[in-house]
Amino acid sequence: MTPTLAKAFWVQSPGRGVLKEETLPVLGDDEVQVATDYSAVSRGTESLVFEGRVPESEHQRMRAPFQSGDFPAPVKYGYASVGRVERGPASLRDRHVFCLYPHQDRYVVPANAVLPLPDGLPPERAVLAANMETALNATWDAAPAVGDRIVVIGAGVVGALVAYLCARIPGTRVSLIDVVPQRASLAEALGVAFATPDQAPADNDLVVHASGNPEGLTQALRLAGTEATVLEMSWYGHQSVSVPLGEAFHSRRLTLRSSQVGGIAPGRQPRWDHGRRLALALDLLADPRLDALFNGESDFLDLPETMPRLVAASGDVLCHRLRYR
Repeated sequence: MTPTLAKAFWVQSPGRGVLKEETLPVLGDDEVQVATDYSAVSRGTESLVFEGRVPESEHQRMRAPFQSGDFPAPVKYGYASVGRVERGPASLRDRHVFCLYPHQDRYVVPANAVLPLPDGLPPERAVLAANMETALNATWDAAPAVGDRIVVIGAGVVGALVAYLCARIPGTRVSLIDVVPQRASLAEALGVAFATPDQAPADNDLVVHASGNPEGLTQALRLAGTEATVLEMSWYGHQSVSVPLGEAFHSRRLTLRSSQVGGIAPGRQPRWDHGRRLALALDLLADPRLDALFNGESDFLDLPETMPRLVAASGDVLCHRLRYR
């Protein structure tokens, strides 16, 4: 049988990406070969990877499920791929699936590493699954309650998804905060209020910080009401962060806690695993309003030129989708 060739995106050195050709392994029992239709750039994390800013202490914890190479480079990284099963078990053949795989036009993985898309979920929206899984886990960690007043700082993809999930809880009043006024249209599409930092409501029951900027975390502490929780979702890589844990932090008895998708929220660990959580994330993408999170699409073959622009664009980028066919 003629070997199957594939093209994959690699960070060859910090700030420089290339496409490399590789030969796919012979398909084994209980494996599938997937032809990619779409993938998505997870801008926050992938910017740190692309620029070589993953701290040495996190080199193992930050590995993606099917990563090749090691940080800082060369490394093949990513985790938002949707494609069609070309070869494999009959139950999966010709079905569209999601996989936590890097940017590559074809790949072979164990059959249990792919999840068939729910009926009616468009493949082009399904690339949000990894972001939705992160937002879902954060919502579990944050534990919003009926009637809570909630602020989410940072209207990137994950922050917007957290706001969207919290707004589905009866009686909640959810505000999405961002320095980019144009994100108001995104908030409106998702059914939540919007404010710039100077207009953000105070005395909240829950504040979620997802801006990636230490100033946002400082504001999060100031917007929290007495006995409230501040959930920190931003990851800063090498950057040290200074926040005001003096002032009224203690007198207001605030709780500051982290959330990270690598571990399932403690209260659900006895009953949930990563597969069940990701399957729920796919189900939660059924709402067509979530298409508002996409504001760019380009050809996979152009990714070596596109990635530096995405990293430099900062707040202008929401979810950038790559098409393969």
